[in-house]
Amino acid sequence: MSDVHHYIQAKLTEGASGRWGDVYNPATGEKSRRVAFASADEVDRAVQAAAAAFPGWAATPPLTRARILFKFLELLNRDHDALARVISEEHGKVFSDAQGEITRGLEVVEFACGIPHLLKGEFTEQVGRGIDSWSVRQPVGVCAGITPFNFPAMVPMWMFPMALACGNTFVLKPSERDPSAGLRIAQLLSEAGLPPGVFNVVNGDKEAVDAILNHPGIAAVSFVGSTAIAEYIYRTAAAAGKRVQALGGAKNHMVVMPDADLDQATDALMGAAYGAAGERCMAVSVAVAVGGVLFDEVKPEMRIYKEEIFGPVLSVVRSPDFDNATKLVSDHEYGNGVAIFTRDGDAAREFANRVQIGMVGINLPIPVPMAFHSFGGWKRSLFGDMAVYGPEGVRFYTRLKTMSARWPTGIRAGAEYVMPTMR
Repeated sequence: MSDVHHYIQAKLTEGASGRWGDVYNPATGEKSRRVAFASADEVDRAVQAAAAAFPGWAATPPLTRARILFKFLELLNRDHDALARVISEEHGKVFSDAQGEITRGLEVVEFACGIPHLLKGEFTEQVGRGIDSWSVRQPVGVCAGITPFNFPAMVPMWMFPMALACGNTFVLKPSERDPSAGLRIAQLLSEAGLPPGVFNVVNGDKEAVDAILNHPGIAAVSFVGSTAIAEYIYRTAAAAGKRVQALGGAKNHMVVMPDADLDQATDALMGAAYGAAGERCMAVSVAVAVGGVLFDEVKPEMRIYKEEIFGPVLSVVRSPDFDNATKLVSDHEYGNGVAIFTRDGDAAREFANRVQIGMVGINLPIPVPMAFHSFGGWKRSLFGDMAVYGPEGVRFYTRLKTMSARWPTGIRAGAEYVMPTMR
């Protein structure tokens, strides 16, 4: 039985706290290894390593940073199946689902490889006589990611590729229930040429999390998990002056209109509700049958899944009309994802524009955006102002700086004591 430790300064670092957690193989229920739980001092060691590496990494040209990410992408593709097996052994998801998780994470790495273009600023010539203005986006510093057990590779890759590409350094705290994927990713980043200290991993429980949230050396925190913890992460880290994006839970709805292809809708509903044992934050947990059209189709399917697969419970509710269904979905405290199944383009367009939800699928049950868009819900599904990856990821992991300049021309106008205006 092997032990899982930390990864600091590009090397495995043995836990020194004396505290451990057990990691189990879900297929057998047997303990497969132990994971070291970091103390606040060990978290500080990782942050200090990231802080020391930050000036050099921030000064590294974006093209050079992108080339390291390209190499990391190559290594991820090389070890794709090996990493999927590690995920399957610790999390319990089937091998093909673990492969799919890594593929979705790879897409964010691919997007981050375009960082030289994404970091281009803006320039305006002659905003005033002889004055030019321009803006740039600069890294924020040491960033941290606290990630859940359900996607031990994909969710970290929602965060650190964008953070690193933008010139930040990073400390990852993966779930203590399946920690090995995070360590393997760290080793691949080192193999790709990432300088020591730029990416670090500390394992642990709430003690490690609280140390991250309160550490003065960390500038930004990203989190994915339950709503209760997301709110705690947001309030605690924000109170400590950090930038925060904290993604919480969901109660995703699927609205089925009377004109929908019921075979397609039923298949989509079953896959979205029961796939990955319902552990996806985008899993559909409520079907809204407008006019009750879906109920008779879904009921026998639900019984089969509940009896043979022992999946999560799926609720089917009736709605008398389109307006009522839209209101039912919009009034919910969560605003993560929603889907509508219909052949009516006008109804789909009206629903998508009116519903108070952050991500909308039209004849698609799980509307997870591709990496060049951004992922994030509304209301109690997202605490903070910016979603993850895509353009929002670039904004989250950078700060805007705007400069204006006028160079001496020999003209002296004398001192001015009023608000400067451009003329």
